[in-house]
Amino acid sequence: MDLSLLTQHEGCRWEIAPRGNMRVPAVIFASRQLISDMDNKVYDQVTNVAMLPGIVKASYAMPDAHWGYGFPIGGVAAFDPDEGGVVSAGGVGFDISCGVRTLHTGLDLADIEGLKNDLADVLFFRIPAGLGSTGRVHLEHDEMDAMLAGGARWAVSQGYGISEDLLYIEEEGCMPGAVPDAVSDHAKKRQRDEMGTLGSGNHYLEVQRVAEVYDSVASTVFGLHENEIVVSIHCGSRGLGHQIGTEFLKKMAVATREYGIDLPDRELACAPISSPLGQEYLGAMRAGINCALANRQIITHLTREAFASVLPRAGLRVLYDVSHNTCKEEQHVVDGIGRRLFVHRKGATRALGPGNPLIPEALRAAGQPVLIGGSMGTASYIMTGTAQGMTLSFGSACHGAGRAMSRHQANRRWRGRQVIDDLARQGIIIRSLSARGVAEEAPEAYKDVTAVVDAADAAGIARKVVKLVPVACIKG
Repeated sequence: MDLSLLTQHEGCRWEIAPRGNMRVPAVIFASRQLISDMDNKVYDQVTNVAMLPGIVKASYAMPDAHWGYGFPIGGVAAFDPDEGGVVSAGGVGFDISCGVRTLHTGLDLADIEGLKNDLADVLFFRIPAGLGSTGRVHLEHDEMDAMLAGGARWAVSQGYGISEDLLYIEEEGCMPGAVPDAVSDHAKKRQRDEMGTLGSGNHYLEVQRVAEVYDSVASTVFGLHENEIVVSIHCGSRGLGHQIGTEFLKKMAVATREYGIDLPDRELACAPISSPLGQEYLGAMRAGINCALANRQIITHLTREAFASVLPRAGLRVLYDVSHNTCKEEQHVVDGIGRRLFVHRKGATRALGPGNPLIPEALRAAGQPVLIGGSMGTASYIMTGTAQGMTLSFGSACHGAGRAMSRHQANRRWRGRQVIDDLARQGIIIRSLSARGVAEEAPEAYKDVTAVVDAADAAGIARKVVKLVPVACIKG
């Protein structure tokens, strides 16, 4: 990216002043190296979002930002419904409520040292992964609607997990305002046999070790200590979420013209939040969020079963579950005034500051856990939200490493077997159905997650708590 187009501020914050049809500035949180390496398309997209009606304060991009559909991946934007604010399916993304859930295991590295391969095998056998993967849960029409309305709460009621899990899930496991009837029959059909599955692409289940503690106070609140074994689950709403995104983008492309909204890029198709189409999308998207929460809840249950068969001493409990592809109605203070806003986070994690009542009481003093997934074979991080971040970025932070090259480019450069063997020599076990999928997700195909996390920390939008390194990774 051409740095002459931006003004650098302290704390890894770069600003693009309003020009042309921009209603607000654009702000990118990144180190000089990260922003230099960003494609100019990120500049185009973050400034295009700043042109949308009803946008408040600024259009933001996180340190892991890269090119996406309409909005950059790593994009954050808040809209005021009372000022003609819009909702955009492209501002949420196709994998609605893709997110990360991290589980304590009650074990340390020494407890699993001789059983890592057995554990990886059982996890791979019990948890379906891969393109079009299906699980043992089959939902008929009424069950599907109950799941879309109830999310993880529905899953717990069906015997997948325990009620205590819900305390540590965003929205306590169920997104209010979901409208199952707003989800098409085709979307529901795609999801009928996909509950409890990881899917493909960058989704994974990873057994990890706490390698380093940066904030001993927050880590104690979160119940984390060095050498502890945790499990992180990264997946979303599978085929249902993708179908919702596809269908509503088409509807919004037509409606944008009908509402007289002038777009700099047709991929930013949107509808006024208060319009019938805007409300219909929000109802369907919230149902998609519940689908993802239920999916991760079922996978949690399957993970517990797998651990119990290999390591009966394990006691898996939820640390936290947070999504990074959503549009959420939230209260924020802007220029000293409380406002009801609809915050789009696309490849960006909600990161509420300490004391926020939406954070589970046991974790509240430290701030909301921010779960940052690394690429396969590299570190992941747990951060925490900050009071400063509530002002700087509507309580939002990065979500992962961010791709540095396309899947096609990665597949041309590496072979899956080569990647698996290289990681094995580092002591990292990979289990996957697809050698091509492993090649596409090679660690070098992503940005340096440590640089991304350090930039978020330096910007003050989140604070590092612990570093996690992979022990075993289950991929699609």
